[in-house]
Amino acid sequence: MSAATTRSRTPDRLCAEAMDLARAAAEEAAAPGVVGEHVGLVAEGDRVVTHFFECKEMGYRGWRWAATVARASRAKIVTLDEVVLLPGPDALLAPEWVPWSERLRPGDLGPGDLLPTDQEDLRLEPGYTGEEQPLPNSVMSQDMVELADAEDADVTRGTPATQPTVPTRGSIAAVAQELGLRRARVLSRYGLHTAADRWEEGFGPKTPMAQAAPATCLTCGFLNPIGGSLGQAFGVCANEFSPADGRVVSLAYGCGGHSEAAVMPKPPQPAAPVIDELKVDVFPLRPAPDSGSVPEAGDAEAAELGHS
Repeated sequence: MSAATTRSRTPDRLCAEAMDLARAAAEEAAAPGVVGEHVGLVAEGDRVVTHFFECKEMGYRGWRWAATVARASRAKIVTLDEVVLLPGPDALLAPEWVPWSERLRPGDLGPGDLLPTDQEDLRLEPGYTGEEQPLPNSVMSQDMVELADAEDADVTRGTPATQPTVPTRGSIAAVAQELGLRRARVLSRYGLHTAADRWEEGFGPKTPMAQAAPATCLTCGFLNPIGGSLGQAFGVCANEFSPADGRVVSLAYGCGGHSEAAVMPKPPQPAAPVIDELKVDVFPLRPAPDSGSVPEAGDAEAAELGHS
């Protein structure tokens, strides 16, 4: 006999005994052969009981078929309420659903993919704040006010997709475009801080490479500076042999490829030898005869012996 699990209230006797009715309903709702043994019942209310049956279907480990039966007050006939498949305490469940914006990770964006940004993205803020607008009590003429309003409508209204591609010549938008400032949204302070934290985590002073470096990137000749406020703390590495080549690095980062880490000296030039042992000097065995001198007696005797 199967064990019954009950709540605080006592299950109705007739509903608890309607196990066959609950099984028949579960087998009708499920595929053939997937309804297993009776594993318990729960009193859902007065004269309402749910019977649980083991689910043998593959992929539903720990799930149970739940058939709820009930009867009316003073009635002796038990009727079926509903049949559902519910997870048990040790059921195999899918992980909790996470929105795509929270599942996205760096590197997931591929060719052709579009990544929309939220309208209220904390990393961005409007590129134009309206500071160029005249004050309410300004002495600007009405014609200039209307001109400023027209120019403001030309640059600040609508999303980037709806803004005009070519601004009016001489307008604020034209000047901003010439200076490279005509963007609907720019990085906010929060966006700057998160980018700085992310870059410093990968190529910052606390990395093992930087801890073992002979010097920082601040004094390296391969560092290419960047503009903006982030240029005060970061730059781009241009050393092809560095692990950070082409990456944004902290000025406090460093590696073994520092331009001044080990400057190779010029090869030493050997000094001129005092005694040249490689040159052959020719020394005659006899001195050259002098045509104007008179030979000595010994020389004459040696000459005679040589001719004899």
